[in-house]
This record gives sequence, structure tokens and C-alpha cells, in this order.
Amino acid sequence: MNIGLFTETYYPEINGVANSVYMLKEELERMGHNAYVFTTTTPGAPKEEHNVFRVHSIPCAFLTERRVGMFYSPKLAHLIKGLNLDVIHTHTEFSLGIFGRIMARELGIPVVHTYHTIYEDYTHYIAHFKALDRKAKAFVRFYSRFCCNTAERVIVPTGKVRQLLCGYRVSQNIEIIPTGIDLDKFRREHYNEEEVERIRESLGIRKDEKVMLYVGRLSQEKNIAEIVDGYARYAGMHEDVRLVIVGGGPELEKLQEQAQELGIGDRVVFAGARPWDEIGRYYLLGDVFVSASQSETQGLTYIEAMAAGLPVVAKQDPCLDDVLKDGVNGYAFTNQEEFLCGLDRVLYHGRQQEYAKNSLEAVEPYSRKQFARNVLALYEELKEEAGVSPAGEAMQPSQDYGRIYFHSFEEVRSGIHGSRKRKSG
Repeated sequence: MNIGLFTETYYPEINGVANSVYMLKEELERMGHNAYVFTTTTPGAPKEEHNVFRVHSIPCAFLTERRVGMFYSPKLAHLIKGLNLDVIHTHTEFSLGIFGRIMARELGIPVVHTYHTIYEDYTHYIAHFKALDRKAKAFVRFYSRFCCNTAERVIVPTGKVRQLLCGYRVSQNIEIIPTGIDLDKFRREHYNEEEVERIRESLGIRKDEKVMLYVGRLSQEKNIAEIVDGYARYAGMHEDVRLVIVGGGPELEKLQEQAQELGIGDRVVFAGARPWDEIGRYYLLGDVFVSASQSETQGLTYIEAMAAGLPVVAKQDPCLDDVLKDGVNGYAFTNQEEFLCGLDRVLYHGRQQEYAKNSLEAVEPYSRKQFARNVLALYEELKEEAGVSPAGEAMQPSQDYGRIYFHSFEEVRSGIHGSRKRKSG
């Protein structure tokens, strides 16, 4: 098959969507198919990339570490028409996703859309007042429904996201296909212990110290401040435990200030963002993986941690129902007391090997190969349904789709500016 993958973020960017598309492309190619990625220009991207096409992009106004590409590229559209694509798979609701839908309608081929992000958890980046945030969330629900209902199939990673989209009144078929990960990338046996020890030394972690580990974006929706608060209490009871935070993001300075104010500035290690190719080594620093986020669609970092043999202590979230089992490979918590209790159980009750074994077993269904096989089966099903009319409202995609998108966005933006003017007045 010939498959077009449209995404706003791709390797070498470090995030779940970029990793998911990168792995899907590689696995589809290993199975003998042609996978073409259409994405944004990205600083640090390789000069030579096989079947990867990049459109000019600029940093996103609200999330500057993310980029937004051109809405439509005539030159690239001409190239796409010569690729004989069987299906287009969009991984973004924005410019590249719109471009993918336009091309699918012009070519008369189906669209598969993966809903990766719960955008309602991110509206605080553009809406700083309660009334405005409600309006932004309403727009998110409308636009998410529109994007999903204009695809022939929708993929979500967990039942949590499927339930969310049903609440948005998405009427298309929604398939649950967990995003796969490269399990081997995180296996402890694939790394030299001396190499891991060198990283510990570079971060000032002693051999006799246990490590609470967080890996991920440092942003408000990840709720890392709750972890820092809990650690401040825990550090008072256990002097041999350090908190290591691996990642970058807009909350870095606030978290550093919080650690200083709590008197644990010298006990919390901010290791910074690490290249995607190196991140596997950093999971091996931990004795337990911790998170208080409830904005995850699947919780890929939890699965990556388990692939490294780590128990997980995480805030209770429906996306973890099938992977985190209390007393088996970690503990879920709803309050600080449960958080501290979970830490004690995994760090001091002598069951590390049992937790490690159970964590490794729990992630086996999430291999990248199985992920690609499941997605490919969906592509093939749609190909067999050739001749079925495209889903969604009848429209001229190059005109009406863009008109609806920009009109809706302008409504929200106008509301934001109007609210600010009224506030300042």
C-alpha cells in the first residue's frame, strides 16, 4: 500500500505524536509498504530523509516549542498526486491535517485520523480568564468533532479518549489502537551499567541514593508541582531519595523556584530535555517512575518506564486502567497520603524484582510491531471499502474546510482580544 502520513510534529522533535508517526512509518516500511510523511520544517532535522517532505513552518504562537506548517503547498500537492496513495492518515487537527484532508478529497481516497491530544487540557495557553476558557473549551469540542466526523475512521489510544469523543458527539467509527513504543529502546539489558552510572555521577546522584523519576514535558497540564510538593514531605522522611526531572518546558523556572521555596532545591535534579535517541538511558536512573498528570491520552512515558522495568506511582487516570495494576507493577493515587504510601511500598518493601518483572509483562501488548499491524489492518479494511462516499458534510474541501477552520478560529481569537480590551478598560 501507499500511505500518506500528515503530522505537524516529527523526528527529531521529542513528543508522543512525533514518536508515534516515526515508528509507524518505519514499521510499515519493514512490512513492505510505502509510507510518506508530510510534516513541518524543524530545526535539527536531518538533511537527507527517506520519503519525508517538509513544508515551511513557524513556531506556534501559544506553544513556541511546537511548529505550525503552511495550510496548502501547491508544489507538494502536485507531488502527492503522483504518489498513487491508497489512504491518508492525519495526526493533527491543524494545517497539515487540513492539507491531508484536502488532498484526500481531491484524490477520492479515505482519511484515517488519530486523535492524539485532549485539547481541553491546553486551553489555558490562550484563555487566561474563566469565561474565556469556557468559550475556548467549547470551540475545542466543536472543532474536534468536526475533524473526526470528516474522516472515514478515527483512531484513539484508549477507552478514555473514545468516551471523550463520544461526549463530543463524534458519529464516525472510533477504533481503539494503543500507540506502540520501541520496547527494546528501554530494556535495561541493552545498556552498559557503567554508562548509566556516569550519567548518575554527572547529575550528582550518589550510588546509595534511590531515584524518583519524572520524564516528560514541564508544563502546567502535567501537574508536576504536585509531585514536587509530595517529594518535599517525602524527602523529610527519607534522606536517601532524590527527585530527578528529565524534560524541558514553560514550567521549568516555576518548578525550580518551588523546589527552592520548599527547601529541597539541592535534592531535586533538573536534568533538562534530552535527545530522543538518548532518552532510554535516563529511564534507567530511576527506582520508581512518578507522575500526577491527568491530561494523558495514553500515558506513553508510563509505558516506557515499565519497559525499563520500573514500577509506576501515578495519579489515578482512566488511561492507565489497562496498564497500571495496584500492588502488581505500581500504585495509583488520588491524594498525597496515597502517593507517599505508594512510594514506600515500591522503594522499601523489598519487591523491586517482582515489580520489574510485572512491569515488563504489562507492556508486551504495546510493541511497535503490533501497533503497526493493527493500523495496517484498518487501512486494508478501508481499501476494501473503495467506492464508499467520503464521510462528513458535502463540501468543496479546498474552500469550505478552510473557511470553517479559519472562521471558527477567528471567533475564538476575537473573543480573547475583546475580553482583554474590556478587562483593561
